[in-house]
Amino acid sequence: MTETSPLKPGDTIGILGSGQLGKMLSMAAAQLGLKTHIYCPDEGPAFDVCAAKTRAQYDDEAALVSFARSVDVITYEFENVPATTAAILARHHAVVPNADVLAITQDRLNEKTFLKNLSIPTAPFLAVDDAGSLARAVGQFGRPSILKTRRFGYDGKGQALIKEGTDLAVAFRSLGGHSTILEGFVPFAREVSVIAARGHDGSFRAYDVCENHHEHHILSQTILPARIKTTTQEHAISITQTIAKALNYVGIMTVEMFVVETKDLAGGVIEHLIVNEIAPRVHNSGHWTLDGAMTSQFEQHIRAICGWPLGSTERTGPIEMRNLIGSDVDQWPSLLAENGACLHLYGKSEARAGRKMGHVTFLRAKKDN
Repeated sequence: MTETSPLKPGDTIGILGSGQLGKMLSMAAAQLGLKTHIYCPDEGPAFDVCAAKTRAQYDDEAALVSFARSVDVITYEFENVPATTAAILARHHAVVPNADVLAITQDRLNEKTFLKNLSIPTAPFLAVDDAGSLARAVGQFGRPSILKTRRFGYDGKGQALIKEGTDLAVAFRSLGGHSTILEGFVPFAREVSVIAARGHDGSFRAYDVCENHHEHHILSQTILPARIKTTTQEHAISITQTIAKALNYVGIMTVEMFVVETKDLAGGVIEHLIVNEIAPRVHNSGHWTLDGAMTSQFEQHIRAICGWPLGSTERTGPIEMRNLIGSDVDQWPSLLAENGACLHLYGKSEARAGRKMGHVTFLRAKKDN
């Protein structure tokens, strides 16, 4: 597919990954008259709602080629798609977002370096390849600081807090002894994210900034409007647009940021933004858009990758979204009975500690905003 030949209703979107994000992308595509073909090694919720599915490994070249030939464009629900998988698929169809985006966002050192080259503030960082370089980096940043794997970390996995008394050699080994990155500690007041879309033609639409709260490193609650200044919101969206343009990005992307507060000479609060992470996909903190925005992040992603006009990102009112994690899902009967509560269950077979089973979005009256 090219900018001059957008997809049409009836065409098929290939999606790598069968989790809840793939499921919600498939449902959004179906509303627009499009079909989806899910490719994943594991059975997941997306298999319940797609037109076709392939269960095969990501290094199965024959299966990948067959999958690619059956679709009209390819996207993914998670960013850790193997580089060889993306390369095989790209020989047959556009993979969006593109492979360069994956190379940058799959590796925390690459990502931080990319942001630094754009003059976008991040936590201070250094590459750490062994216990000796970790000791030198901690000597520079001090304690607390955070050691992270360069790849495959999410929901707090793949990281270790370096605090007073931490044995550095043990901390390094606890992350597998692989290449890591040490980040200086950021004393933030709150965490926010920007969900935005960019089209093949460079068009750009951003949703209102989300304020996010985590428990045990997993997103627990998202509220809108975020409790930050209007100028900070505008700056956060501007940063996101700069990143999207530099990546020649197509689709929904998420930029997670820290808000750091300092005082001016008169005692007033100054808000600074520090970019923490780029997620090249639809995102948990954007699930509220299913019920609280004119166009959901899932529909917006489908529109963007198909070469269609982007939809309105207008928010309908104040929002609170809560994740249902593990046994939280057992609250579903009472949530269904609550006015203004929009329940989404992912259809996962087993509720385990730390597993996202669904979410609920509470819609508030506009007058409360």
